[in-house]
Amino acid sequence: MHFFPSLPVPLQTVLLLVASNVFMTFAWYGHLKNLASAPWYMAALVSWGIALFEYLLQVPANRIGFTRFDVGQLKILQEVITLTVFMPFAVFYLGQPLRWDYLWAALCMVGAVYFVFRGA
Repeated sequence: MHFFPSLPVPLQTVLLLVASNVFMTFAWYGHLKNLASAPWYMAALVSWGIALFEYLLQVPANRIGFTRFDVGQLKILQEVITLTVFMPFAVFYLGQPLRWDYLWAALCMVGAVYFVFRGA
């Protein structure tokens, strides 16, 4: 089942989640730039096509990760990775300004990670 059997389970999980999140971010937000003038249903169809690749990575990531992490830990990993992928995407791809709110959100996520993993 493991994608990279020579790598530790936590690293396999994180790598798959990062790749999955890249696809997810493009599926959810890429159409705002690339398909801004297209009808919404066209953007939805393209996004669903991109999201397929997200799921092809997300499902194995969670299955592999669940052998080492509990579901709450997997979810927090997912959220931290989502924010980590989204911030550069918003700034560099969509041209949004870098805001202090991203830093504060990241610090809140560090707290969430602490609480979810402190008993592990």
